[in-house]
Amino acid sequence: MEANTRSTGRLPAAFLTPGSSSFMDFLGEHSPELLPGRRVLPPVQGAIEAPHGTTIVAATFPGGVVLAGDRRATMGNMIAQRDIEKVFPADEYAAVGIAGTAGLAVEMVKLFQLELEHFEKVEGAQLSLEGKANRLSTMIRSNLGMAMQGLAVVPLFAGWDLDRRRGRIFSYDVTGGRSEEQGYAATGSGSLFARGSMKKLFRDDLTEQEATTLVVQALYDAADDDSATGGPDMARRIYPIVTVITDEGYRRLTDAETSDLARAVLDGRLAHPDGPRAALL
Repeated sequence: MEANTRSTGRLPAAFLTPGSSSFMDFLGEHSPELLPGRRVLPPVQGAIEAPHGTTIVAATFPGGVVLAGDRRATMGNMIAQRDIEKVFPADEYAAVGIAGTAGLAVEMVKLFQLELEHFEKVEGAQLSLEGKANRLSTMIRSNLGMAMQGLAVVPLFAGWDLDRRRGRIFSYDVTGGRSEEQGYAATGSGSLFARGSMKKLFRDDLTEQEATTLVVQALYDAADDDSATGGPDMARRIYPIVTVITDEGYRRLTDAETSDLARAVLDGRLAHPDGPRAALL
């Protein structure tokens, strides 16, 4: 194949007329070694030390959905990186936040972005939000072998459903099992604390501003109890990544906007260290 390509100066016909709308299937047929789940790991003894991303949270509001993540990556008991990117646009109307093995997770997100772009180019239409969630589930399942060796990827997927006209959230386990979450969700090492925070503060009638404040509050609570989750770092000007997806598409809040949110939350914590209180009744 390579010799024929060099001699003619053209790509093989199979590359120009892919038989599948799935980029993953196409890559698996022609270069399966490039897929993360198909790689053979060298033999190792003991635990594998690799940077891990931690806490991702999401919450819906009547006009869309918010997806956010802290900025810390850990390696064992050490901070591997303070400003890692954990939330990415999947396409114009969806986003994915990563938890788990950072390197594999980022690579999976890039493949997922290509998968959605490839489908749109081949079919001439976007996948439904349900279809996107299913494609991501398949990709996670293909990484099961590595997950069993400690290199798991557990993302959180959110987007605006163009058919149902509302924001939706999907969570996953390491086997690719998919669940639709109602109202709010969290994944990663600090998810237990973040979910507890959102459980008490979430309402169905949140505004966009309130929903973005809610996820920052939840990330602060996660960082308060989970050493692997990083809170707002005002000295280094490192703030959570907060994204909003509505019928107008994906938007990432600017550093100035997230700075204002973080400062408002921190100012409130000076008076109430444990955060805002929910009513008893």
